[in-house]
Amino acid sequence: MEKIRNFRALEIWKLGKSIVVDVYRVTKELPKEEIYGLVSQMRRAAVSIPANVAEGFNRTHNAEYRQCLYVALGSCAELETHIEIAHELAFIAMAQRDELLERLDHESKMLRNLIKRL
Repeated sequence: MEKIRNFRALEIWKLGKSIVVDVYRVTKELPKEEIYGLVSQMRRAAVSIPANVAEGFNRTHNAEYRQCLYVALGSCAELETHIEIAHELAFIAMAQRDELLERLDHESKMLRNLIKRL
């Protein structure tokens, strides 16, 4: 197996980035009064996931990489909470919620597996 030399080749980073794009699309439809509230929080948590995967990949020690992955995992849980709240406030449909939560669950599992391997 060939060694991965760039975080852009990581499936975990690619999925995280696609979640960010979806979150931006979903939050674009939220009420304007939420721009500094839920919209901002959801976008920040989403961006944190692939950003921490990338940052950790470029760290020199596995312990630092692992720490960045834990931050990404925490951001997954944070985003999951924001999605649930947005759904309960009727800002996003159940289908959107379910799709995002399913992808976040997959991302979280990938993060946990990578953490175990480091």
